[in-house]
Amino acid sequence: MRLFGPLVDRATYRRWVYFILGGALSVPYLLFAAIVVPSLLPLVVTAERGLVIAAITLVLVIVASSFIPAVRVLEGAAVRELLDDPVPGVTFGPAGNWPVRLRSTAMYLLHVGTGCAVSLASLFVPVGFGFTIAAPFTGRIALSTADPIVVPKGWAGAWIPVAFLLGVVALAYVVWGAGAVLTRCAKSLLGISAAERIAQLEKRTEQLAERNRLARELHDSVGHALSVVTIQAGAARRTLRTDPGFTEQALTAIEDSARAALDDLDHVLGLLRDEASSRAPQAGLAELPALVEATRLAGAEVTAEVRGEPASVPPVVSREAYRILQECLTNALRHAGKVPVTVLVDAGAELLRLRVANPLGTAAPSRDGGGRGLRGMTERVEVLGGTITAGRADEYWRVEVAVPWGKRR
Repeated sequence: MRLFGPLVDRATYRRWVYFILGGALSVPYLLFAAIVVPSLLPLVVTAERGLVIAAITLVLVIVASSFIPAVRVLEGAAVRELLDDPVPGVTFGPAGNWPVRLRSTAMYLLHVGTGCAVSLASLFVPVGFGFTIAAPFTGRIALSTADPIVVPKGWAGAWIPVAFLLGVVALAYVVWGAGAVLTRCAKSLLGISAAERIAQLEKRTEQLAERNRLARELHDSVGHALSVVTIQAGAARRTLRTDPGFTEQALTAIEDSARAALDDLDHVLGLLRDEASSRAPQAGLAELPALVEATRLAGAEVTAEVRGEPASVPPVVSREAYRILQECLTNALRHAGKVPVTVLVDAGAELLRLRVANPLGTAAPSRDGGGRGLRGMTERVEVLGGTITAGRADEYWRVEVAVPWGKRR
């Protein structure tokens, strides 16, 4: 069965289509050669020398046309679709450097040259079989009505259509083998180099790091807003009839928190869509008073102390510090309830210290799947080269962060 495998393998006929496409691409070049050869013959001594010059000219024309970006895209699509994508992950766009251009040109030359030969054979052999199939019965091959070719009748002439039929079968094996060879060539010529693969991996790593950063942004900002909204909504429901003033205050806090969450969500989605218009400045330590006030509106008693000059802290450190404080306040609301929370921000000359402490409280346990907040804070601090400690101390939960920044450039 392996002997007849190429005859039933779908890859054989996909490769055949690939070669037929190469033959179609060769037609303009052959027409060009048909015009150039007669014009060159008067300038040379022999017809053979004229054919050599015409062949060289033809190759140069093919090479020149292979540098056209559209031709490279067409060749890449043909390789991907008809040779079973031998080099997945490669973008067959305009070449970026000369080695890539030359490799693409070599592949294009192989495709056009081999496709021309296979297309001619595909045209001649099956048509020959069609013309000769009746030859043993009629004793002639009617290529034209005027001058048919006379052949023996009966068994003496039966070998002629059989030979053409075997030629069709052999052509299928030739297409299968030539397609396998060009598939290997495509892997060698169009495959990405080690340097390009490293560049792709580096780009992928940067994308994953950015995705993790955006995930932390959403977790911290939207998580804090939803915690405030949940607590305030419950308080508003309980005081709806007994204390309309407090209910209105709670609904205002819900509105403000939801609007802030929408702004943060729009910012993150803008980064994902790579829209410059959506890249609004991110919150930093300058927005700490608004964060403290929003937490107070949620029912928690927050005492904040700021030392030093937070405005002098580099923006990247300021943004990450704000997100850490936001996550700490969110965790206090979520896990301890409406308990007193103390916040300390100490912006020293070379070190930024953060400390958040709150009683453990008796709030309901968090839902399954928690723990991302502390891990996100740890990742932020590690990126900045700082340290973080978080845990239980007596009847309090404490988070302490130290980030060096005074010697940053």
